[in-house]
Amino acid sequence: MYAGTATASVAAAALLGAGTLLMSSTTAAAPGTEARTADPLVIAHRGASAYAPENTLAAVDKADVLGFEWVENDVQLTRDGVLVVIHDTGLKRTTDAEEVFPDRAPWAVKDFTAAEIARLDAGSWFGPQYAGARVPTLRQYLRRIGRNQQNLLLEIKNPDTYPGIERATLRVLRQEGWLDRDHVRGRLVIQSFGAGSVRKVHEQRPDVITGLLGTPAAADLPSYAEFTDRINPAYTSISGEYVAAVHALKGPHGKRLQVNAWTVNDAEHALRVAGYGVDGIITNAPDVVREATGRPAGDTRARP
Repeated sequence: MYAGTATASVAAAALLGAGTLLMSSTTAAAPGTEARTADPLVIAHRGASAYAPENTLAAVDKADVLGFEWVENDVQLTRDGVLVVIHDTGLKRTTDAEEVFPDRAPWAVKDFTAAEIARLDAGSWFGPQYAGARVPTLRQYLRRIGRNQQNLLLEIKNPDTYPGIERATLRVLRQEGWLDRDHVRGRLVIQSFGAGSVRKVHEQRPDVITGLLGTPAAADLPSYAEFTDRINPAYTSISGEYVAAVHALKGPHGKRLQVNAWTVNDAEHALRVAGYGVDGIITNAPDVVREATGRPAGDTRARP
């Protein structure tokens, strides 16, 4: 998912204030596994990426400080097969790869080893206070959010570019303890824009909750419900009627399909999308969305 600029979100956050905590239970259900509540779960997109460089450990730490348990991230594979947490297929926008490796255009993630990527500064582009932040490996990221007792919405990026990325991702998750019963039942969702990738995850680990990014035609939803538990669309592409059409179906785990909409960064659109009945809102500025949608501090109700 594309984040957009941080500036507007930060300004909105300053206007609205930090608000109150969304959730305090460290074992909250995954977005959409229990009874529906009136207000959506708020998920920090690439961490609290309006306030710290996206997909870095600093961004998930900021989400933790703000009181958010659910964070979203992106994974891709390096040339030597290491999973790293980064959104773009190229390194140029969010690192100093062009300066460190001037002869390696177009600076594609897949063309660099993990050791080379570990040399890059992934924070200075956002602000001088984040100089020296690194592109984390998936293992490093999992250990940090585990320490923070956060939950994970993990996006497999560009699966056609990385054959086998689904199996590699599941392997790291298993080795890091993220495929045990506790995590699978309530702390992990794996999503992708690639329907084939989502299907592969479901086939390899049928117990894992999955999400399909995008807005399939309502007539096609039953076919996706065979292997995915979530339909996660851009917020600009949906309506109340579409959300109702998704909710009318059950996914492979026998529970109602859910909708987590992205990327909502201001109060006006947060209220509009919440009014559609979505189950979750994915946002760069989670405190802004939390303030707008009004979940009271200390409310630990299970999510739908």
